[in-house]
Formats: sequence, C-alpha cells, structure tokens
Amino acid sequence: MKRRIAVFASGNGSNFEGIATACDTGELQAEVALMVCDRPGAPVVERAAAHGVESYVFAPREFASKADFEREIVRRLDEAGVELVCLAGYMRIVGPTLLGAYEGRIINLHPSLLPSFRGAHAIEQALDYGVKVFGVTIHWVDATLDGGRIIAQRAFGYEGHDLEELEAMIHCVEHPLYIETIARLLDGGLRDRGPAAGAAEEKKQEQPTQTNDKQ
Repeated sequence: MKRRIAVFASGNGSNFEGIATACDTGELQAEVALMVCDRPGAPVVERAAAHGVESYVFAPREFASKADFEREIVRRLDEAGVELVCLAGYMRIVGPTLLGAYEGRIINLHPSLLPSFRGAHAIEQALDYGVKVFGVTIHWVDATLDGGRIIAQRAFGYEGHDLEELEAMIHCVEHPLYIETIARLLDGGLRDRGPAAGAAEEKKQEQPTQTNDKQ
C-alpha cells in the first residue's frame, strides 16, 4: 500500500513536479494525496492538475486569521489520510495550529547549509557573503525559523557570482535529495524525528551569558 504525502508550495512547483513524477514512476512508493498552495494562479496549481493530484488552493486574506486557514488545511490533510507533509517552496511560516496537529510529520527543504542563512533570501545572502561552499538542507519543521532537527544535507562548491547559475545548481542538488530523503523517511516509518534543534537552542538561551563590560 502506497504511503500518502502532501506537498505545500507557493510558486513554480519544480520540487512538487519532481516528487509527483517520482510517485508516478514508482521511484517513491507513495502518492501525493494533496497539494496545498497559498497563491491562487501559481504555476504549481497547473502542475498538480496535470498529475491528477487534488489541490487545496486558498487566499490567506480571505480568512480572519492564520489559525482559521490552518484549521482548514488540517481538516483536508486528515481527510486525505496524509502521513507526511513536505514543504517545497511554501513561503509561509507554519503556525501553531498546523504544527500542533502534524508536528513530527512536517519536513522542509531549505536552500542553504543550515544553520547558516536562515529565512527567505538564503541564496542571495550566502552569495553576498562570499560563501564558496553552498548546499541544501532538509529538516523537520518546528516552531523556530528553519531551526528544526536536520535530516539531510548536500554541499557543492561554487566560486562564481551569478545568482541564476547558482540557483540552477541548487535545483540540481535539491530535487534528488528531497526524493531520496522522503523515501528514507517513509521506509523507516518516520523514525528519524528526534528532538528539535530549536528546542536545544532555546534551552541554551535560558542559561546565563557572559557580558562584555567594554561595550
């Protein structure tokens, strides 16, 4: 019996395409039971239709609060029998309503070697900083920004300065890594959850820190 996953995306959906194709060809012993998109008209919506994948497309502004639209997402995930949620270019921070229902079952793909360069502009920030080794990270989603426990990473060297070229290289790395990681998690019964790195960080922050009197 195939495992049921959901893919969340906000834009072009190239990672959705890779995951859906892997399901169609049998590379992944799973099916995309639901695609969730927060931007009506995004290209990923057409990609989902082409693969025969059910979509839930919504406009956040039409809801009174984040909790309201996340409750609807949770209802649809439950109805679809989703076991694993894969964020693939979903440009919204997961709130407590969705996290509370699916914590330990949500993973995210991030275009940097975390914990460096968190947030929405990771590639640009790394390039501006002069980084020579780039990469991608797949991690569990928790209440911190890109701070959940790391599941997989893959690095590559690049010493150029062309953002488009670098983004293309990142896509070449992230697509197969995401599929490999989803397969491993499903085959392992999602046992690779572990404690969130963010929780450890919060605990560390609670401890007294030294101050510099020469400020």
